Amino acid sequence: MSPVTMGVGPDGAILVASYPERAKVHNLRRCVLSDDFGGEWVQVSGTATVVDLPEAMEGLVTYFRSISGEHSDWDEYRQAMIDQGKVLIRVALESWGPISKGGFPPRAS
Repeated sequence: MSPVTMGVGPDGAILVASYPERAKVHNLRRCVLSDDFGGEWVQVSGTATVVDLPEAMEGLVTYFRSISGEHSDWDEYRQAMIDQGKVLIRVALESWGPISKGGFPPRAS
């Protein structure tokens, strides 16, 4: 499993931006954490597709919009995706759960 930040496309697919060399591109089981990476998380299962550039570009834009809204300079964002060699992982959701509370156990606080 690999913690990821995800977006959701208009068709309900889960969207994840990554690098082609990362294990998560090869490992299609996902563990998705809350925004603070210490809170609730949920494991999702589904059929994943890795989309390379240039075909991934509009999906990467959709990913960004779904988690952060509008970018101040879309041309700059697109160039950064090219420069970083990003890929887009699309997961057609088949099942999810359970929701875990995550974080440290009370004795470790």
